[in-house]
Amino acid sequence: MKNVKQKVPAYSDLHWCWYGLDDMKPALLYDLLALREAIFVVEQSCIYHELDGLDKIAKHLLVTQKEEVVACLRVLPPGVSGGGARIGRVAVCLRWRNRGLARLMVENAIEKIWLDHESSEIYLDAQTYLQAFYSSMGFQVCGEEFLDEGIAHIPMKM
Repeated sequence: MKNVKQKVPAYSDLHWCWYGLDDMKPALLYDLLALREAIFVVEQSCIYHELDGLDKIAKHLLVTQKEEVVACLRVLPPGVSGGGARIGRVAVCLRWRNRGLARLMVENAIEKIWLDHESSEIYLDAQTYLQAFYSSMGFQVCGEEFLDEGIAHIPMKM
């Protein structure tokens, strides 16, 4: 898939790339799923089916350092979960947090959606504590807060 040119200042050793599931070598796919499991299942103490079948149709942005996945997100195309495109599974490993990776990944996802789907609306379900973060990038609340596997989320739209 396409490499992403955007880098985090002072971290030129990070590699940014978009993948379809079929484009990933097994070891890379394993590392992606291990990162998501470590964050969404173990760290957040949330037992749920992380593998929901949607990865097959998603585009995945992976940020790697020396072949280790340090951050990721996925984009679902318009119409898959109603309405426009959807950003989800935004994850940054613990030692890379608070360095701007999540913001750059979401900005890259927005750009990719607009390039691939022109006038698509963009949705996400933010963990409620991250509402201000997503609002700072132009997302607005578009529904009521809800619990997803016991974690408060708020639907947002750009």
